[in-house]
Amino acid sequence: MFIDSGISMLVLVVVAFVFIFIASSVKIIRQYEKGLVETLGKYTGTKDSGANVIIPIFQKMLRVDMRERVIDVPPQSVITKDNVSVVVDAIIYFQITDPVKVVYNIENFALAALKLAQTNLRNVIGDMELDSTLTSREKINTQLRVVMDEATDKWGVKVTRVEIQKIDPPIDITNAMSKQMKAEREKRASILEAEGLRQAAILKAEGAKQSVILDAQAVKEKQVLEATGEAEAIRKVAEAEKYKIEIIYNAIHEGKPTNDLIAIKYLETLENVADGKATKIFLPLETSSIISSIGGMVELFKGNKSDSEDSSMCVKTNK
Repeated sequence: MFIDSGISMLVLVVVAFVFIFIASSVKIIRQYEKGLVETLGKYTGTKDSGANVIIPIFQKMLRVDMRERVIDVPPQSVITKDNVSVVVDAIIYFQITDPVKVVYNIENFALAALKLAQTNLRNVIGDMELDSTLTSREKINTQLRVVMDEATDKWGVKVTRVEIQKIDPPIDITNAMSKQMKAEREKRASILEAEGLRQAAILKAEGAKQSVILDAQAVKEKQVLEATGEAEAIRKVAEAEKYKIEIIYNAIHEGKPTNDLIAIKYLETLENVADGKATKIFLPLETSSIISSIGGMVELFKGNKSDSEDSSMCVKTNK
């Protein structure tokens, strides 16, 4: 009975050992990881994501995270080319490209990258003046990334980006820069104000000039119109005189007056009468006959009136 219980214990131990052996031999590698297999301390292969089997005790697997990671460079004091001390901090983005190199070529990559960034940051900013440092962050980022990428290539790491977070000059320098910026803004404001006054004066002068030009053009056009009207009037008078001369000439040579000639003489006579220069009026034949008839009627009326007066006188005498 003791033998049976001992066998049962042994079986349980064996089963537990086998279970532990199988469990320790199966390794699960995540999607963003790589597995480095060491057999008796020697690198023998790289496993991808998924379930992988190794030989426990003889083999060991090291997991390497392949995701992009960040190293925060703490603030440090850096002296520029013109001997101004500034406080600078930065952030380094890197990604492992070769898990074998990052494990076997460098002991602590994060610490090495931090020290490398601090050293190269001093070198890059030390070659620049304060004004260039404050206005050339992109240039500093690029130079620092190139330098670090070359240094970390043998470690199997790619430096993807370097960002300078802040560059803080001393307080006295900051105050001086603030005064300089204020003076510069006041200078620009004065220049803009002067430029505005200049433009206003130019526009005002241009407006006055344009007004004078327009007035001169109006006077010129008025004179042209008046001269044109006078010339037209003179032309009409000349044409009338010409027509008058032609009518008189034709009447003289043909030996008989025409209606046009009579009309001309009539108009001339009316003009002279209006001026008080004429006592005789020449009228057309039809007008003369009408006037003669009117004269006869007047004479007849006067004769009848005389006879009436004589009869009245005779009656008075008889009385």
